[in-house]
Amino acid sequence: MEIIPAIDLLMGKCVRLNQGNYKKVTQFNTDPVAQALSWEAQGAKRLHLVDLDGARSGQPINDDCIRAIANALKIPIQVGGGIRSKQRAESLLKLGVDKVILGTVAIEKPELVKDLAKLHPNQIVIGIDAKKGKVATRGWLKESSVLATDLAKEFQQTGIAAIITTDIETDGTLEGPNLDAMREIAMISKVPVIASGGVGKMSDLLSLLTLEPFGITGVIVGRALYDGAFNLKEASQAIADGRLQDPLESREFLA
Repeated sequence: MEIIPAIDLLMGKCVRLNQGNYKKVTQFNTDPVAQALSWEAQGAKRLHLVDLDGARSGQPINDDCIRAIANALKIPIQVGGGIRSKQRAESLLKLGVDKVILGTVAIEKPELVKDLAKLHPNQIVIGIDAKKGKVATRGWLKESSVLATDLAKEFQQTGIAAIITTDIETDGTLEGPNLDAMREIAMISKVPVIASGGVGKMSDLLSLLTLEPFGITGVIVGRALYDGAFNLKEASQAIADGRLQDPLESREFLA
């Protein structure tokens, strides 16, 4: 299970939102490129970028920053936030982005997502951001009636690279991931699933490790790394050590 550090961009700065609330912003770094290089130096194998301005407005406000990060890093980056057209997705790929994450359009324009997946194999990721099991769109500002599990099923045979599933109610809280929601998506999905939301301590990572047999291949971590709850090296070692533990400890998750 890969640990993927996150950078959330708001007006060119690294921030975190609490439960997706734009009124609850914590700024961590005014230099996103320096932050990205720091994660790479600490051993990150991939970087997760979210354009919060794009998610909210649909406008490419942070493209200069995204380009600078892509040019500075040797590791691949995946970008989400406000990608609602073929032109926008392809413009990000031209900036040097490895994978683009499509959320809102997965509900509003599912055929567009399927077409992009065919045109760009292994470069299209579906972002399923849910609250109480239902998908939220438009930067989490709009709630839909679509079940997260139904959306996951719809794109199974389309050639997408992965699904990122985020539980909105735990995101940014550091209070632990919603294991039930993550497991439900992972059990349905035939493509790799990346978990996001709620990781605040090392034991949270190990709890997600119990879902690896179901297809959880990665976990996105933001605030816990910024706050120093653990570092990437410690987290990677904990995952490695966790794999060596008696699997009977995970029986309740694997039943």
